[in-house]
Amino acid sequence: MNFDLQNGGVADCAAQAFDAMILLQSSQVPQLEGPLGALLKELHTAGEPGKKAGKLVQMYRPAAVASRRLLVASTGDVSPREVRQAVQAAVNAIKAMPSVKKIALCFSGAPTPAALRAAVAGVSEASYVYTATKSKADGRHLTHAKLYAPGSQADRSAHQSAVAQAVAQNAGVELAMEWGNRPANHATPAHLAQVAKGLAKNAKISCEVLGPKQIAKLKMGSFLAVAQGAHTEPRFIVLKYNGAAKTQAPVVLVGKGITFDTGGISIKPAAEMDEMKFDMCGAASVLGVFQSLATLQPKVNVVGLIPSCENMPDGKALKPGDVVTSMSGQTIEVLNTDAEGRLILCDALTYAERFKPAAVVDIATLTGACVIALGNVRSGLFSSSDALAQALQQAGDAALDLCWRMPLDDDYAEGLKSNFADVANVGGRAGGAITAAKFLQRFAAKFDWAHLDIAGTAWKSGAAKGSTGRPVPLLLEYVLSQAGTVPPASPARATASPRKAAARARSKA
Repeated sequence: MNFDLQNGGVADCAAQAFDAMILLQSSQVPQLEGPLGALLKELHTAGEPGKKAGKLVQMYRPAAVASRRLLVASTGDVSPREVRQAVQAAVNAIKAMPSVKKIALCFSGAPTPAALRAAVAGVSEASYVYTATKSKADGRHLTHAKLYAPGSQADRSAHQSAVAQAVAQNAGVELAMEWGNRPANHATPAHLAQVAKGLAKNAKISCEVLGPKQIAKLKMGSFLAVAQGAHTEPRFIVLKYNGAAKTQAPVVLVGKGITFDTGGISIKPAAEMDEMKFDMCGAASVLGVFQSLATLQPKVNVVGLIPSCENMPDGKALKPGDVVTSMSGQTIEVLNTDAEGRLILCDALTYAERFKPAAVVDIATLTGACVIALGNVRSGLFSSSDALAQALQQAGDAALDLCWRMPLDDDYAEGLKSNFADVANVGGRAGGAITAAKFLQRFAAKFDWAHLDIAGTAWKSGAAKGSTGRPVPLLLEYVLSQAGTVPPASPARATASPRKAAARARSKA
């Protein structure tokens, strides 16, 4: 949908005719003359709409405004989080009305750039409608939103930048939501590759897609072992955004792209298995970030790596007890074929070494244990670098896409010891999200690395079932924070051979 920014306040917004006007009301009632001022004072005296963010008062054809509908929504203390809640509540109230196509939003006071970003996000997220696989579906009725924000010339510049970033971010979020929501037969590895190729039509973005033979040539034995039980062929997708000098070390984003996860031979229970179409939301978030980069064109280099396949239980499928050899040379005993995400990510992490990255962040719906630990509010954050962890946490806070740092003590790797390989792919139920991260850490020793476990935040279940598009906002905020600050690529670090690296990792475990 389209967003416009208008320099003006409540009175300016009220004078223009829209299908609906949303007034974001703080505890400070705007001092206005005339019918609208009297109406707002009357509402305030009556305690309406209340102090809790998201509470609404709705009116049809009020004499005080030119728009057909007026919604007064409480923003609480006007924090970005509460602004987003207020906007979402208002848009949810009107989005099912086909006649409401153009809306206006205004604040009772001067908004901050962060509040404007939150408002744009709230409109976009609440108005999104999935239609791709429905024969008859009413799509998004809202087509246009105009935001009114008073301020000086400096304020207007900051407001314009905030809205531009928010619009670009929301385009990425919606791309991630769209592909996360599509069923597995409409979102195969080949489909994801086509999306990536489409992104490469934008300036500064290129794409390379590797098929089974090329993946085998790279000796990605762990990745191919997961893919071998499926009839759909795997794809390894390499996206590059070159916005800075070639000497600038890139940020590498690695997204788990399991387009459907049955669990393999260690098959999952039938209940809610349909939600395993969301197991590629890490990959979708990487695609979403590149969609946003295509619009914003920041001065930073970014590489996106997406290993994508299905995890199926046919006669050729990986079996519990099998030992596979990863691209790094480390051997892995597969004790549970349902712990497949780490098996494809580990080869992608090894592949990332060739870019001499400033930092590598992998994103994956990796463990149910993380859902138990953090629920669906915060994504789990694991990192070998305090500076990287802090930057990601700050990015999540700024983007309202929260994460929480989890431990990575070496003692947690004890459960990954194997009598038959360098490492096992699972370490028992206790601390499952941490042992999964410890497994990945073995393949990320040559760069600053972070892992985001988004199993609890990438989608919602129940009546609101669907992809959330997270953590596109967090990742984009982090990438933008690195624009112009990433140091030049340094000479390759002295590294041991894969076999020596495996021995070193085995001794640590």
